[in-house]
Amino acid sequence: MTRAKPEDDEYWNSSKFKAFTFDDEDDEFSQLKESKRAVNSILVDEDEDDVERVSWSGEPVGSISWSVKETASSIRSGSEQSFPKIDTTPSLSKQGSGYSLSSLFKAKSKPGAFQSFSESFSDTSFRTYAPELRKPKSDGKDFVSDLSPEETVRRMQKGRPFSLEKFRSLQDKLLLLDEAVAVYDGNVITAVLIFLKKSLSKEILFRELMARDVALRHYVHYLKEMGEQKLLVELLKALGRTEDMALMHYKEHLNIKDEGRRRDFLKSCLSLPFSQDDATHVQDHYTLLERQIIIEASDKKADAEIFKKFPRKASILNMPIITTLYYSCFYHYGESEGTFSSPSNIRKTFRISEKQYILTALGARAKLKSWFDVDSLFNTKNWLGYTKKKSPIGFHRVVDILHKNSAPVQVLQEYVNLIDDPDLKLSGALKYKCHDVVINTYRDLKDRQQLIVYREKLERDSPEYRKIQELLNNVQIRWKN
Repeated sequence: MTRAKPEDDEYWNSSKFKAFTFDDEDDEFSQLKESKRAVNSILVDEDEDDVERVSWSGEPVGSISWSVKETASSIRSGSEQSFPKIDTTPSLSKQGSGYSLSSLFKAKSKPGAFQSFSESFSDTSFRTYAPELRKPKSDGKDFVSDLSPEETVRRMQKGRPFSLEKFRSLQDKLLLLDEAVAVYDGNVITAVLIFLKKSLSKEILFRELMARDVALRHYVHYLKEMGEQKLLVELLKALGRTEDMALMHYKEHLNIKDEGRRRDFLKSCLSLPFSQDDATHVQDHYTLLERQIIIEASDKKADAEIFKKFPRKASILNMPIITTLYYSCFYHYGESEGTFSSPSNIRKTFRISEKQYILTALGARAKLKSWFDVDSLFNTKNWLGYTKKKSPIGFHRVVDILHKNSAPVQVLQEYVNLIDDPDLKLSGALKYKCHDVVINTYRDLKDRQQLIVYREKLERDSPEYRKIQELLNNVQIRWKN
């Protein structure tokens, strides 16, 4: 190998371009001048292709090396307080320049121009690399549009991204539904059913669900939860479940606020194919609402004394039958059976049992402190014409209701005495302080010791105290203790 000549070494080890240094003040000053020249050169019309601008060092303004120096100069200038002011802008020739501002932005160079950007920075220390795009971790099956029904259901179970739009044919959609049913996952089944609801007609969807009992139950539950009553009625009708369809249609009355429109809707429901018990219930509902509308309209204008003494606190509309009966016993007790608001008429129309009627009427009349009406509820006559009290609910319950409504002791004692069971009678008498009943019960039980104990609880010289003393002094009574 031949040794290089000294001239060649000098050529390769020298350069007409001076390296940039932060410590060289003269070079920094020249770079500042260069920056000003570059700014002024931009003001010249760049459309003139035959005019080029160069820096003070002879480099074309806009070239790569000029840009690097300009950037370094701007960084340096930020750390200094002030620089000498440049007042003049000498014009320079364009000889030796292969770039212009227009060619720089158009990414073109003239023939014989300097090397390109990539060439000028071919050194590895200045070389920049474009980021390499990472490949997906999984293969092509990871794209949701290429999944089979089984893989789609599996992704749905795991909460991974999935798409159902690729299943376009009816066969693919039914395979997807069958696969969802097979995994026994309610959330997956419901999601597939929602997709089928949007993409299939009602007739086709209903027909296919008839053969899939699990999916059908999920779909019915979904429609109930979402409140889609109309679609649910159509589904039940298509399935031949007429009674269920009628009940779902009847349930729509809950969404009707106006009482008149609700009454008319209930009337239209009377012709639906209900079961016998349900048909009776719907008929009673319609009759009750119709009667409540009549009573409400009448009582709003009523000026009877009871409405003044006990003003109404709420409307009777849409109230249950027992509440309506209580209202009637409170405000319309004693009316003839021919009126709609009569308690006896309501009892007869809606087939209310005697026990339920007695309990309701007793609470209403005891609230009004009408003890005569309370007695009339239990008074019965035998075939000989004798009057006696009889209750279908047990007199111990009657006593409890009377006490809750602050009945006087005389009234309570009368009904405590009517309790058949001695233990219940004694406990009721002790609870409600019916002294005469307690004394007579201990006397009938011939329990001298209990009379003595009870006497100590009474005030001296009270009628009850003297009565006990007389019984204790009676030698004709054979006491057990």
